[in-house]
Amino acid sequence: MLNRVADSRFPAMLGLQMNLDELSKEISKVSSEKVVQDLSRLLVDWKDSEETAEELKEGTERYIGNTWIEKNEDHSKIYRMWSEFREAAVSGIGGMTMNERLYWFGLFNRYVACKNEHEKLVFYRKLHAKP
Repeated sequence: MLNRVADSRFPAMLGLQMNLDELSKEISKVSSEKVVQDLSRLLVDWKDSEETAEELKEGTERYIGNTWIEKNEDHSKIYRMWSEFREAAVSGIGGMTMNERLYWFGLFNRYVACKNEHEKLVFYRKLHAKP
């Protein structure tokens, strides 16, 4: 019974919004179209890049605006999910603790695995935080 808490649906059951990993997974379920699958990968690949959260926002907005998704309802669903994430995670990043930022962007495990402070500074920059 307690394993339910670890269930990835738990935040949604509480009415909480998706983190970046959950967003990517949900977007990939909308359509098998290549542009949709590429968007899903773009979100996850951001975690390995040197781009900041603001650059993620700009790049994703540009991608969604410059690609053609076959069905309007798929486009609307994807843009709604992205917009909810963008408003909560990117626009609200300034008022978050570092742990909240790490959660929203799916970087907590990577941050914890850092071997030294220099490695952690990469995450602070990426997430617009001060050490």
